[in-house]
Amino acid sequence: MKPTSLLDRYGPREAMEYDVVVVGAGPGGLATAIHLKQLAAEKGEDVSVVLLEKGSAPGAHILSGAVMDPIALNELFPNWKDLGAPLNQPVTGDDVLFLSETGARRTPNFLVPDCFHNEGNYVISLGALTQWLGEQAEGLGVEIFPGFTAAEVLYDDNDSVKGVATGNLGIGKDGQPHDGFQLGMELHAKYTIFAEGARGHLGKQLIAKYKLDEGRDPQSHAIGIKELWEIDPTRAQPGRVVHTAGWPMDTQTYGGGFLYHLEGNKVTLGFVTGLDYKNPWLSPFEEMQRWKAHPAIRAHIEGGKRIGYGARAITAGGLLSLPKTVFPGGALIGCDAGYLNAARIKGSHAAIKSGMLAAEAAFEALAAGRSSDELSAYPAAFENSWLHTELDQSRNFKQWFKKGHLVGALMVGIEQWLLPRLGIKRPPWTIHRTQADHATLSPAAEMPQISYPKPDGKLTFDRLSSVFVSNTNHEENQPAHLTLKDASLPVQINLAKYAGPESRYCPAGVYEFVKNPDNSDRLQINAQNCVHCKTCDIKDPTQNIVWVTPEGGGGPNYAGM
Repeated sequence: MKPTSLLDRYGPREAMEYDVVVVGAGPGGLATAIHLKQLAAEKGEDVSVVLLEKGSAPGAHILSGAVMDPIALNELFPNWKDLGAPLNQPVTGDDVLFLSETGARRTPNFLVPDCFHNEGNYVISLGALTQWLGEQAEGLGVEIFPGFTAAEVLYDDNDSVKGVATGNLGIGKDGQPHDGFQLGMELHAKYTIFAEGARGHLGKQLIAKYKLDEGRDPQSHAIGIKELWEIDPTRAQPGRVVHTAGWPMDTQTYGGGFLYHLEGNKVTLGFVTGLDYKNPWLSPFEEMQRWKAHPAIRAHIEGGKRIGYGARAITAGGLLSLPKTVFPGGALIGCDAGYLNAARIKGSHAAIKSGMLAAEAAFEALAAGRSSDELSAYPAAFENSWLHTELDQSRNFKQWFKKGHLVGALMVGIEQWLLPRLGIKRPPWTIHRTQADHATLSPAAEMPQISYPKPDGKLTFDRLSSVFVSNTNHEENQPAHLTLKDASLPVQINLAKYAGPESRYCPAGVYEFVKNPDNSDRLQINAQNCVHCKTCDIKDPTQNIVWVTPEGGGGPNYAGM
C-alpha cells in the first residue's frame, strides 16, 4: 500500500496568484522587484510582485566583502544618496600585495591591472544595503515574505514553471508533523525569477531539467570566509582596500585575501579559496585563520575584537560558464546564474543589473499579455549591456590562475592592463575549463598533509566559536537539511579515499567522522551549525550531499556583514 503524503493528508495547499514571483531577497531579487514596480508606475499600470526570502529578514543571509561599484545602483535609483542608501565610505586607496610566508611585496599603483582599481567605489556592508533595498521595495508596493523558503518548483501541464511552493513548517526529525505543523503554500505567477545566490537549491534543479548549461564550461565556485572586526582607532584607515595573492596558497591553488576598512573603526576581511583545489587535506577555514596571522594582515587588526563571522560559496566561472538564463515561465539572475566578475571580486553590481534586465523583459511580456513563455529579451539585452562587455574582458581570469600564480599574474596583467592601453578592448584568445569542482580532488595518500597551527583565541579561532558569532540558529526538531543520496558513501569513498574532506571544507563544523560502538566509522551531520554556504553541495567528490531548504528563518543572522 502506497504511504500517504502530507498533501494527501492535509492538502490541497493554499494558492496565491501574482504577476511575478521572485525567489530570494538579495540585491538581484530586490532590484528585479523594485524595477518592475518602477516600470509599472511609469506606465500607470499595476504589476503584482511577491518576493520570498528564506532568512529572517532581507539581508540576514547576505555575505560579501564588499567593495561596491555603484554603476547599477545609479541606474536603479539615480538619487540613492538623497534616499539614504548606506554607501558611506568611498574607497581612498588600493594595495595589491603578493605575500610570502613572512613578507609582502606591494604592486606599484601604475602596474595594478584595471580590474583591481577601485576609484569611485565604496566599502560597504552588503547586508545593510540589502536591508535598505528591502525598505525601498516595500515602499513601492512589493510584498516581501521573510522567513519563507521556496522549497519546490511548480510546473504546469506544458512543463513551464508556474511558480513555487514554500516549505512546510512543523515537521519533526522523524519526518512527521507535530503540533506546530503548517502546510506550505503555493505562489503562482506568470513569470518566476530565481535569485537565490550561488548554487541556488532550485536554480540547480532548473539548470539540470532544462539543460541550461549545455555547451557551457563547467561552473566554477570558490568559498569566501569572512570576519568583521572592530579595531583600535589608531589603526583605522577608512576606505583603504587591500587584496593579497600568494601565501598561504600553494602555486597551483586558486585563492586570495581581502581586507577593507569601513567607517567607524571597522574592518571587514576574508579569504577566498577556489573549490577546484586538489589536496583533500586543505581546509579553507584554517587557511583563512593562518592568513590573518601574516604580519601584513595582523598589522591592521591586532588588538581589535572580532564581532562577526560567516561563509558563502561564490559562483566564479564568469561568462564562459554562464548558463542559458531563461526557460519557459522564468529566469535566473545574479549569482543563481553566475554573473559575478571574479577578476574584479565584485558581484552585487552584476546582480542588480541582471535583475533590472530581467524585470524589463518580464514587464514587456506582461504588457503584451504574455505568460509562461521564455523571456528571450532578457539574455538579448544582456548581450548588449555594459555587464556583458565587462565579463567578456575578464572571461579568462580564473583559468589563467589555474596555470600557476606567476602565469596568472602575468596574463591578467596583459589582459587587464596592457591590452586596454593598446586599444584592445577584449582578449583575442579564450581559455576553456573542462573539469567540475567536485572532480578535482586527488587521493589523500598522494597529497601532502597540512599541519595548521592551533587558534590563539585572540587573532585566530576555531570553527565552533566562529559559528557562535554568526548568530546561526535552526529549529532543532526538524529533518536535517543536509541530505545524503547514499548514507554509505561518506565512509566507503570519502573517508577511505579522500580522508573525509567534508570535515575540512565545511567552515561550520557540520560534518564529523565519529566511531560507532563497534569501532566502525560513520558520518555525523550537525545540521544546526550550517551557515548555508553550500560548499558541501558543490565540493563533495561523489555529489552525494544535497543541500535542501530548512525551515524558513533558520540559518545565520548576519549583522553588519
